[in-house]
Amino acid sequence: MPKEEVDLAPIIEKFQEFFSTRYEVQISELANVYPSKKSLNVDYADLESFDGELADELLKKPDIIIEASEKAVMGMNRGMPEAVFEPHVRFFGVPDRGLLIQDIGSKNIESLIAVKGVITKRADVVHRVKIALYRCMMCDASFKVPVTKKYTPPQLCESCKRRSLRLEEDESYFVDLQKAEAQELLERLKGGTPAAHIELWLEDDLVNTLTPGDTVEIAGVMRIRPPIKFKGKQQQMTYTRFLDVLHCKRMQRDFEEIETSKEEEMQIRELSRDPQVFDKIKRSVAPAISGHDEVKEALVLQTFGGTPEKQLVGGGKIRDDIHILLIGDPGVAKTRFLQSIMVLAPKSIYVSGKSVTGVGLTASAEKDELGDGGWTLKAGALVLASGGIAAVDEFDKIDDNERGAMHEVMESQTVSIAKAGIVAQFKAKTAVLAAANPKLGRFDQNKLPGEQFDIPPSLLSRFDLIFPIIDIMDEEQDSRLADHILQSHKKAAMRKPNEVAPLSEADAIDTTVLRKYISYARKNIRPVISDEAMNKLKDFYVQLRKVGKQQGAVPITPRYIEGLIRMSEASAKVRLSDEVSGEDADRAIKLMNWVLDKIMRDRETGRYDSDIISTGRTKSQVDKINTITGLIRELAKEYDQIEVNKIVEEAKTFNIDEVATRRIIDELATKGEVYRVRHGFIKLVEQG
Repeated sequence: MPKEEVDLAPIIEKFQEFFSTRYEVQISELANVYPSKKSLNVDYADLESFDGELADELLKKPDIIIEASEKAVMGMNRGMPEAVFEPHVRFFGVPDRGLLIQDIGSKNIESLIAVKGVITKRADVVHRVKIALYRCMMCDASFKVPVTKKYTPPQLCESCKRRSLRLEEDESYFVDLQKAEAQELLERLKGGTPAAHIELWLEDDLVNTLTPGDTVEIAGVMRIRPPIKFKGKQQQMTYTRFLDVLHCKRMQRDFEEIETSKEEEMQIRELSRDPQVFDKIKRSVAPAISGHDEVKEALVLQTFGGTPEKQLVGGGKIRDDIHILLIGDPGVAKTRFLQSIMVLAPKSIYVSGKSVTGVGLTASAEKDELGDGGWTLKAGALVLASGGIAAVDEFDKIDDNERGAMHEVMESQTVSIAKAGIVAQFKAKTAVLAAANPKLGRFDQNKLPGEQFDIPPSLLSRFDLIFPIIDIMDEEQDSRLADHILQSHKKAAMRKPNEVAPLSEADAIDTTVLRKYISYARKNIRPVISDEAMNKLKDFYVQLRKVGKQQGAVPITPRYIEGLIRMSEASAKVRLSDEVSGEDADRAIKLMNWVLDKIMRDRETGRYDSDIISTGRTKSQVDKINTITGLIRELAKEYDQIEVNKIVEEAKTFNIDEVATRRIIDELATKGEVYRVRHGFIKLVEQG
């Protein structure tokens, strides 16, 4: 039945009865503050319990029911004329029945539906005519026409019946309109399914309530737009869809709830009591990859994360996500590790540094058709993965602009942009798992990481753990690895297509169960560090610093204490424990010691040195550079042109050999601090 023929009176009467029994106080409050507040939020469950048939009609014929509900509210107000009091009635809690954005189809046209998604774009605010005033050019008659969802401009004057109408914009009534775009939640996708998108239209008081990166629950009417025109030609009978938003609610949790039944919760709790639970979970990470126990252990801790939502005195937030970098030779399963975490993490996203363009990782403000040529805020991969894990392959190949923004993302977990007059900050509470290859193809343990990778030391220092994965030629290990790969391929070939590979008894945790286990731990467990764990971490830090003080190098900085705390908390969460024990602290210390030995040991002196990561050089190298620079400055006071051989001889008195001295001079020349005037002679560049 067409909307115009529906008698709204009985529906309005029902709504007035409903509102008078359940929402009379809210309506009075709304009338007092209108128009600073324009909407009455109504719980769908309340309407359903009052009148189930009316609630069903709301889903099937939302335009009619919503119009009747708004007229009912207007009629209930006693202190203000209806022409002035025109509030919106916004229904929330509409059942979504598991509907995904990709499932929205023609069957949903003009129906009220609910979906969950993440906002990816937001355009500028535009203004839509709500009540159009037309004036006749012949008889000067004027009349107002409400602009409904299916509006058609009038052609004839109501008075003289001639085609001489003109729209008077100055006297028409406008309402704010903003377009946005929502994407399917990453954790709801399975396999390699691409994320579906849908355009959102937000009107009046919903404008500017959403920011790219927000996870939202949307109730709205699915509508279609007329065929698009291409270069003067109309695309025949093909319509585009959009969601006319009725209500929008931000979801406070970082990632979507994975449904867990009571039986599954009992199974999770029972599994947590197993003394071998950590080892079982560790073996479930990349089971196809042989060895690399330390890497797998760290990845387990990263998926669980530290205690969330901790704040310092004064309101500063403490990061609970663990960042890990895998570096090493090509073909040693770094990408496999990243992909295995994609399967386990409740929410994850995978990108490759080579394919990231523009601001694909962080966020941007750019021209877009969504805003009809205006500026659009657009969220990148790390913003969309907020609350989960972002696996970034080829990390060393990331564009310089992206790399600059990564500093903020990894430490403050926000993305700030300032472009085209738009200043905004997005939430990017994301754990980063990155993989990088050396410049020359092979990782050399005798060289510093900063010399082998195109990653600035300031960014390297943001990672809690850095693992070198090296291809070592060992006959026994090679034989074991080859046997593991051959057996895996043989078993895979024997299975039927699409048949899931069974886990061995040792790896008895099914992937689906493990995902729910991780999700349950992340949502419900907030471990607090015990005195025993605090003392162990304190002793480890103090002892390292004490040794460093004696040897003249800084083996570890205060930043690494927070990393140790995060790993200890994650270890406790694996056991679903509310307390971080000494055993958890030992596990974090063991991993940190392993990384210190592989990455932060100065091969020349044998000491641990955090400067290797934070500055890209060892303290011994910095000392040598400072010594040579000092020698050059002293000799420059006596000689205009300094002989290189003389510098070499002077350097030997400080135990710096000729090769190191000449290399440092070459480096200073490259930086422009000295320049060569003739063969064997240099000159100091005047400063200032």
